[in-house]
Amino acid sequence: MKYSNKSMQISCDGGAATGKSTGAKMISKKFKLNFLSSGLLYRYASFLILRYKPKKEIDFLKKKFKNLNYKKLKGMKLHSQEISNHSAIIAKKGEVRKILKQFQIEFSKKNKRCCIEGRDISTKILPNSDVKFYFTCNLNLAALRRFKELKKTNSKIKLKEVKKSLKIRNILDTRRKNSPLLKHRDSVEIDTGKLGKKAMLAKMSKYIESIMK
Repeated sequence: MKYSNKSMQISCDGGAATGKSTGAKMISKKFKLNFLSSGLLYRYASFLILRYKPKKEIDFLKKKFKNLNYKKLKGMKLHSQEISNHSAIIAKKGEVRKILKQFQIEFSKKNKRCCIEGRDISTKILPNSDVKFYFTCNLNLAALRRFKELKKTNSKIKLKEVKKSLKIRNILDTRRKNSPLLKHRDSVEIDTGKLGKKAMLAKMSKYIESIMK
């Protein structure tokens, strides 16, 4: 696999709350890559639909994503359980995926040094990425992570509810017809249930640096 000093693209995939966002962000910071979370795009799309309830959802989303400034999403509260559940529903819709896929591909064209994380990045968005990572984590630990995250904004949230929601989300993601969650044959597996943040960064860095040589 060739590596150029002028470009490096990394794809990170995995199920809900597997730590892929954390890993992708750390790698982006260390190697100075432009970071994009596809999950955040779907959450934003869900937020827009839930808030404005447009009659023509596809036309509405096309307009909203045409000139979207991704940076503005970082300061928004898009991690509620309601948005998470709705994101899983719209992620099954081919027309919605088409709009968000186009945004991600345009992002990768503008940023030759980037890291994109999601569920179909290695298989559909960046099939020619220099390094591909696939994140895994056992359901109990993933649920606990997401529970602690949601607890900050919703004191009434129950761990049992979060675990059930994650289980359903992962089933929907792996079984959906359009761009299901798959592990690319070239992906390096990162088990965040066995690796702490430092160990995760070290393992990912090792593979990236082997490509850079």
